[in-house]
Amino acid sequence: MPKQQVNFGAALFAVILLTACNAANSTPRADGAPAQGATKTTTAGTNDPLVAAADKGRIAGDSTARTWVIIASDFQCPFCRAWHSESYQKLIDQYVRTGKVRVAYINFPLGQHENAVPAAQGALCASAQNKFWQYHDALFESQVTWSKLPDMKPVLDSIARAVNVNFTEWNSCVTGDKTLSLIFADRDRAAAAGVQSTPTFIIGKYVIAGAVAFDELKPRIDSAIAATGSAPAR
Repeated sequence: MPKQQVNFGAALFAVILLTACNAANSTPRADGAPAQGATKTTTAGTNDPLVAAADKGRIAGDSTARTWVIIASDFQCPFCRAWHSESYQKLIDQYVRTGKVRVAYINFPLGQHENAVPAAQGALCASAQNKFWQYHDALFESQVTWSKLPDMKPVLDSIARAVNVNFTEWNSCVTGDKTLSLIFADRDRAAAAGVQSTPTFIIGKYVIAGAVAFDELKPRIDSAIAATGSAPAR
């Protein structure tokens, strides 16, 4: 993911960060996994068919769309949940289903969110069965019930069954930590692109931090579509 240019003033940036989960407050995870900002570099195991399927499954939209909206997010971040509740469906209805953009979800788990990585594992293991977005929606919709649980595996199991994955395969993926490499590779790529908080949106040349209203994102998306051109005729 190339380094992106931030195209808004420092004052606006400071205001937007008030509506974001900030990585500056991250602390090391109790389970020993590296927190965001750690110097360790990770790479996704793309030679593993399961990881490759999980990676592909969290992309939505027409493959001919030239414009990408990349969402760097943390499933435990309350501002990410708020943005999902208020704006996500509008993005899908107005830009993804109309074939104008492709959307990719990038994991940016913050160290202070103990359940962010387990939630991401559940979602990516569902993604390997082409159920990422259903699992993603269920995680955000139920966030307040699991965000502080000491063990959220029963919740992950319940969501997996609700979205109708092959539970045996999904459970093997989760308990075997099959997608951890992809999660931390996501985090490292996002940090290299300038992401410091969640949610952050990378749209063309813009990096936009915070749970900004959909109407504020639309001009950036429209500008990126104009710059890349419409999808080619079929």
